[in-house]
Amino acid sequence: MKNSLNSLEAAVYIVGAGPGDPDLLTVKAQKLLEVADVILFADSLIPEQLLQFCREDAEIIRTADKTLEEILPLMIDRVRSQKKSLVRLQSGDPCLYSAIHEQMHLLADANIPFEVIPGISAFQAAAAKLKVELTVPGLVQTIILTRISGRTQVPAREELATLAAHQASLCLYLSARHIENAQAKLLEQYPADTPVAICFRIGWPDEKIRVVPLNQMADCTQEENLMRTTLYVISPALSEIRGRSRLYHPEHDHLFRSAKN
Repeated sequence: MKNSLNSLEAAVYIVGAGPGDPDLLTVKAQKLLEVADVILFADSLIPEQLLQFCREDAEIIRTADKTLEEILPLMIDRVRSQKKSLVRLQSGDPCLYSAIHEQMHLLADANIPFEVIPGISAFQAAAAKLKVELTVPGLVQTIILTRISGRTQVPAREELATLAAHQASLCLYLSARHIENAQAKLLEQYPADTPVAICFRIGWPDEKIRVVPLNQMADCTQEENLMRTTLYVISPALSEIRGRSRLYHPEHDHLFRSAKN
């Protein structure tokens, strides 16, 4: 990318679009959308409102009905043959469940330059909506981002019940269609009354958030018909228990402040 975003090098820019709210785009993502020649738009996962930042003459290519074998030649043609800048919009952050691993390898094999721009993930947006910190001193200090096995298999060493044994703040992606199985595995490790935030289409105009005990997670999902784009946050941090960070405690000293005894 050139120093000025008034013009871009002919390349692919894999951009994290965030969870859905246009205001949660990063500044860099918005600047790229404003100047890119071509936008590859994952229209089944990203709200239409994000296109408001694109140039009026930008080529918008919707990809919900396309395979990678169809998408990759489009990227190569626009960048190599037409010398255009291309933004590939990915929902959330590209490093999480975005299938960019194979895209990057194939672009590299084709000698197509690319750059990855991070975005806000759904678990971060959910915590903000819930007004919680997922790492509370004395209560929980670990966040696990995972999914249950479905059509995409999870390695045996990452089986959900095994991860749940930590009783950390566990953020469960891509699991709504297997929620009864997920609930059973979580109940092997977490108390039945552990709070669960069910977050449907966070950042979209029709978002829903429900907080229920773990043993009601599956029933609530099915009653609300939340089968797609649903994130589950299972965490003791959602309870009323409060902890205090040592960082701002008067008895804690660090490089910039002495302890006040």
